[in-house]
Amino acid sequence: MTTTAPALLPYLQSYPAPLQQQARDLLAQGRLGVALLKKYPEAHAVRSDKALYDYAQELKSRHLRNAGTINKVIFDNKIHVVRHALGLHTTVSRVQGNRLATKHEIRIAAMFKQGPDEFLRMIVVHELAHLREKDHGKAFYQLCQHMEPQYHQYEFDLRLYLTHVEHSGERLWGGAPA
Repeated sequence: MTTTAPALLPYLQSYPAPLQQQARDLLAQGRLGVALLKKYPEAHAVRSDKALYDYAQELKSRHLRNAGTINKVIFDNKIHVVRHALGLHTTVSRVQGNRLATKHEIRIAAMFKQGPDEFLRMIVVHELAHLREKDHGKAFYQLCQHMEPQYHQYEFDLRLYLTHVEHSGERLWGGAPA
């Protein structure tokens, strides 16, 4: 009798074993994608960099009025989710005369151009939180949860989606195969 090794779940390693096992079971039964589509049936309408900038600005003005200015928000084809991150927040400082000019940029992995609003909001909230908190500490995650009360649930579900894409190669809300 041969046994197969349990599916590796790199996106879920920090979660409790029972949650990982549930994900493995759904994956093995081919039902993980179905469960995600049932929970998040609609894709968001943010398709352009300008729309993404407006989306991020709206969240920032609602929750972080006194934080630094965001100079650029774009979908970035160069961010590979499996190897890097979901999004990146960068700060560029330049000397202009006798003062230092700082620009904040947010780049979101292009694969999230098509997906549920909840996933996009979670990623944008995460990157916006870096305007106030540079490190991923307790204060950082409290700020994320203040901006999006369901932040941790959306992050977990997004990690389930990444697990689904990695194992099946199928994107659920349109777009090219992974």
